[in-house]
Amino acid sequence: MSLTALISVSDKTGIVDFARELHQLGVRLLSTGGTAKLLEDAGLPVTEVAAHTGFPEMLDGRVKTLHPKIHGGLLARRDVPAHMAALAAHGIATIDILAVNLYPFEATVAKPGCTLEDAIENIDIGGPAMVRSAAKNWQDVTVLTDAGQYAGVLAELKASGKTSDATRMACSVAAFNRIAQYDAAISNYLSARAADGSQAEFPAQMNATFVKVQDLRYGENSHQRAALYRDLYPAPGSLVTATQLQGKELSYNNLADADAAWECVKSFEAPACVIIKHANPCGVAVGAGPAEAYAKAFQTDPTSAFGGIIAFNRELDGAAAQAVAKQFVEVLIAPSYTAEARAAFAGKANVRLLQIDMPSVTTAAGAAGGAARPWDQGRNAQDSKRIGSGLLLQTADNHFLTRAELKVVTRLQPTPQQLDDLMFAWTVAQYVKSNAIVYCAGGMTLGVGAGQMSRIDSARIASIKAEHAGLSLKGSAVASDAFFPFRDGLDVVVDGGASCVIQPGGSMRDDEVIAAADERGIAMVFTGVRHFRH
Repeated sequence: MSLTALISVSDKTGIVDFARELHQLGVRLLSTGGTAKLLEDAGLPVTEVAAHTGFPEMLDGRVKTLHPKIHGGLLARRDVPAHMAALAAHGIATIDILAVNLYPFEATVAKPGCTLEDAIENIDIGGPAMVRSAAKNWQDVTVLTDAGQYAGVLAELKASGKTSDATRMACSVAAFNRIAQYDAAISNYLSARAADGSQAEFPAQMNATFVKVQDLRYGENSHQRAALYRDLYPAPGSLVTATQLQGKELSYNNLADADAAWECVKSFEAPACVIIKHANPCGVAVGAGPAEAYAKAFQTDPTSAFGGIIAFNRELDGAAAQAVAKQFVEVLIAPSYTAEARAAFAGKANVRLLQIDMPSVTTAAGAAGGAARPWDQGRNAQDSKRIGSGLLLQTADNHFLTRAELKVVTRLQPTPQQLDDLMFAWTVAQYVKSNAIVYCAGGMTLGVGAGQMSRIDSARIASIKAEHAGLSLKGSAVASDAFFPFRDGLDVVVDGGASCVIQPGGSMRDDEVIAAADERGIAMVFTGVRHFRH
């Protein structure tokens, strides 16, 4: 076949084998710099671009493919006689296959200590220009920007001597997507930096890149359309990396609730279970194993647990699976499942089983009870929320409290057991919608008040839910995600049975609330940080 391929890649994965197969098919090889040398060393006949254009590389390689013989060969439409006549008049040969991947800008700026100069030197100019030219002329040129595309293209060339329209179009779309991603990364980096090297936390222009995973049946409500997208490079241990082992297609609400469940459960080192309903934990517990953790979590609010999302941070075994299978569950999440656990749900075709690898964990120094937290592992570094024609962007709430940060503000000191309960309650409260009040004891939630306009109402609701579940709040620990603005909220939780309270502090009436705690004979600690979750 009389085709010409231009190969110029930074990531040389599989390129020698690809070029060798092209050569065996009779494809003429053009190449540049290090790629050309690699192909020559492999014994392949390759023409340097400089020899092809008659113009040497210059400016340390910055100018080598920016030439009419390159871009004319890529852009000329074979079905337009004037184009082909122009090529003939100027001695320009067509280029039919372009294999290019770009200077590793993203990898460079991700390295610690990367300087502005390093970043600038890794901005590719000729590569994106060629890719755009080839992608624009997709009807005649096959453009490859990823090593994963090589095998499919070779298969088509071997079968028919050419690539299909569908393949060329798909490669063109992938190429334009890659250029968009590349330019977005450059824009984000440079928009946050000044000429002196100083860096802003938030860039002057924010370019987000997401890849569609799937269309969803509908959004929050049946009249809304929806789709799931993931980050271009999703963090290990995040929901979008899940493998669905069985069950119906996930819905918009399933995914939102599953994310809340997974983020909460992976905050615990001990075997834990989290049950989520409408984005709020309705039961959270730790235990000796998954079965005990589930049994305790279910006790908190069996009514709300119906149709909930349940997550575990340990392999789900048969005993736990059999217990969960007795209730109606929408989605079940775990790092892995035993054969017995899979069998327990084999007859429940609608139950969605998700498997997600637990992220690597580092322990925050002094974390409560040795609690290891996923420190920036599988978590977003930033959170965003759309508002009318705008975007709110913030660093994510990834602050995990250590005991060293606690400040005891009452005369009564918390006991070691109370400290354990307080730290557990505080971890749960971080995942409850504001205003959040959480009663806990013995490694389990007892009552949860969420999403109320008044903190005192959340406190009352948490007590009511515990009463309905038949759980005693006597001696319990209470977490409040933000400060008590008045003593009345504190009085409600103490009346409910609380023996100790954890809260951020920072109210104008802290002294009044502390005095109330001393008056009621409870221990109270301040964290100095709040966890609003709207």
